[in-house]
Amino acid sequence: MDTDRKPRTGNVRLRTARVARGLTQADLARVVNVSRQTISMMEAGDHNPTLNLCLDICRCLGTDLNSLFWEGGDH
Repeated sequence: MDTDRKPRTGNVRLRTARVARGLTQADLARVVNVSRQTISMMEAGDHNPTLNLCLDICRCLGTDLNSLFWEGGDH
């Protein structure tokens, strides 16, 4: 068992940005042409999206890749 692994915290920034825009997971999914489950898995940290999907989400939420997806810290 690997005890050095960090627990998954999901993508809180994605969820926060989505909610701030007044969007449900289904709303965002519809705009970027994926399933609601894909958005849910991304927010849970269980899905590694393509760069194109990340860019589409950033455009929809009015933000940039670093703000939503960079793991180096908050921006």
